[in-house]
Amino acid sequence: MSNEERPPEERLNEERLSLRVVTMPRETNQYGTIFGGVILSYVDQAGFVEARRHGRHRWVTASIERVDFKAPVHLGDIVSFYTTTIRTGTTSVGVAVRVEAERFDTGEFAHVTSATIAMVAIDEHGRPIPFAGAPTVPCVE
Repeated sequence: MSNEERPPEERLNEERLSLRVVTMPRETNQYGTIFGGVILSYVDQAGFVEARRHGRHRWVTASIERVDFKAPVHLGDIVSFYTTTIRTGTTSVGVAVRVEAERFDTGEFAHVTSATIAMVAIDEHGRPIPFAGAPTVPCVE
């Protein structure tokens, strides 16, 4: 049985690549590094990708825990966003996101930041809903 065929509760705490981007000039600040908000936007998108693995629902971000940047991201770096489902509840999932930059000029890797996101499944009116196959493990709510 492939990893994706296994039930979500069996895939908790498995890290996966959810998003990879090449940084572009429009994302840089006056210092030649990528704006932190750009990285946070990608963190949010990666969290969505991980939540979506738990069901094809409308997933929204309820919270992002503290984010400390450990290294800058430079123009031309390839930035990878690795995600892990760390908690599931009835209507929400907790997602850990690890961000790593591959340097454009040297090919070296730098750990940029990590974050934990709470993603909530909602209906068309914006109300939380149970998501299909929600396993019984500690909840984010």
